[in-house]
Amino acid sequence: MDIFLTLTGLLCVLIGILGSFLPVLPGLPISWLGLLLLHLTKAIPIDYPYLGITLAVAILVLVLDYLIPAIGTKKFGGSKYGVIGTTLGLIVGLITPIPLGFIIGPFAGAFIGEMLYKQDSKVATKAAFGSLVGFLTSSLMKFIVSIIYFWLFIAKTWEFKEVLFSY
Repeated sequence: MDIFLTLTGLLCVLIGILGSFLPVLPGLPISWLGLLLLHLTKAIPIDYPYLGITLAVAILVLVLDYLIPAIGTKKFGGSKYGVIGTTLGLIVGLITPIPLGFIIGPFAGAFIGEMLYKQDSKVATKAAFGSLVGFLTSSLMKFIVSIIYFWLFIAKTWEFKEVLFSY
């Protein structure tokens, strides 16, 4: 059973890395689930502070993932309409079958929101670019944390390898 939990945990951590770029997958919660599965083996003692801190980080990054594109829009001169457009564009981009809709949606949403508010294409383009920068920033943040979770998984597995893989 320990081998099954370890391999399933490894699969979760690897899917979590993919989820840092694919918004249809909640990458960090899946990566954290991999860490939890590893700690549910008989070989590795459950470390509640370790699991609690990694869960808190996963939740924080998950929340920031939705806020950062809107913050990027605002920082690049976007108005409330651009921020709302970014959020709506992200939702539409996620549910429509448009290739790269999760990138195009927030960009287009911010642009349309600003055009409705100011009707100035220069300001709208700048705000939409801010949305894109925010999206790329949040994706990089998720990728870095998911790689850290992968490293934590490997390090914990290596630490208990004798007990974990003994028959």
